[in-house]
Amino acid sequence: MEYDWSAGDLEFRDEVREFLAAKLTPELRRAGRLATSVYPDHEASMEWQHILHERGWAAPAWPVEHGGCDWSLTQHYIFQRESALAGAPALSPMGIKMVAPAIIAFGTQEQKAFYLPRILTGEVFFCQGYSEPEAGSDLAALTMAAVDDGEDFVCTGSKIWTTHATEANWIFCLVRTSRTGKKQQGITFLLIDMTSPGIEIRPLVMTSGEQVQNQVFFDNVRVPKANVLGRIDDGWTVAKYLLVHERGGAAAPWLQVMAKDIATTAARQPGPDGNPLLDDRAFAAKLADLRIRTEVLEVLEFRTISAMAQGKNAGPASSMLKILATELSQKLTELALEAAGPSGRVYQPHATMPGGPIAQFAPPADGYHSGADWQAVAPLRYFNDRAGSIYAGSNEIQRNILAKAALGL
Repeated sequence: MEYDWSAGDLEFRDEVREFLAAKLTPELRRAGRLATSVYPDHEASMEWQHILHERGWAAPAWPVEHGGCDWSLTQHYIFQRESALAGAPALSPMGIKMVAPAIIAFGTQEQKAFYLPRILTGEVFFCQGYSEPEAGSDLAALTMAAVDDGEDFVCTGSKIWTTHATEANWIFCLVRTSRTGKKQQGITFLLIDMTSPGIEIRPLVMTSGEQVQNQVFFDNVRVPKANVLGRIDDGWTVAKYLLVHERGGAAAPWLQVMAKDIATTAARQPGPDGNPLLDDRAFAAKLADLRIRTEVLEVLEFRTISAMAQGKNAGPASSMLKILATELSQKLTELALEAAGPSGRVYQPHATMPGGPIAQFAPPADGYHSGADWQAVAPLRYFNDRAGSIYAGSNEIQRNILAKAALGL
């Protein structure tokens, strides 16, 4: 296949670059540069979403009639790539990239009319209610009960690892509405107003010190049946559709930016012998290997884009790309921590822009931190990235999917 951009693609790339140069303020670029995980500072992320929405680019993958863009798959990739290169803060994926496509595919006209425009403006901000204390990678083992009570379901149970639950005003949940048949049956997909009586949120302090994830408790929470997405007892179908969107996307550009940043800083950072760290052959070899792997990942993403442009389903490719991208990201954050040296071992979250509050940490009154900003970011990114191979379906599960779908095992 041909990997060169067409003249039209190059023209579109220049349009995107011009827009990013004009609209990405220094503060927004700082939020992207100092983000400690896939979730940037919430306020900066929402500000960037509002700017994109004004241009009509907040949800380019949606159908045009719902506010999306009539872009080719190549243009979508170029937009994500240029956004990464420019240092734009990421948008929260839970609404625009995850539940919204499910609403478009399975929702009623009333649900589409209510949720979609409000997701675009940020008036409706979703979090995800999938995992439970005893149901993580084996999601079908979930037990949160939704008892039929006339026009409502009465929900009792809890969800865990719920990112930005304290910021969200809606949550999409998988709940147990029947216990007959296989465990994948009897699950229903519910949209729940977070202001409903009976909901309690308890923040979880991560190893990085951030309070981004939470446990959410539901005590006899009444949810109208009108909030069911898809069919009652068939939520597993909706969940599988949504997970494909969660695992997809262009990861290679973000990883390439990370690798480039490591190379730039390693050229200035002294190594064990006092010379630039990039001159250390062992370090340089590890960095070169990872940069090659990011280039290979981009080629694989190109191949997937090409197949989808021909009307083919991405299928198990989304699992393959998820494995490669998350494990590459983990390796890169390990190398960044190595490059950060002694300053990277100091806990200095006040020099970063994390995705949530930092618990039990009092920054110095004068804001002092040792080393450069990137050295303060490195350890937090390292800790956060350990979860990359678990979320969106653990990589062990993804390998099982590949074994069945691609190898016929």
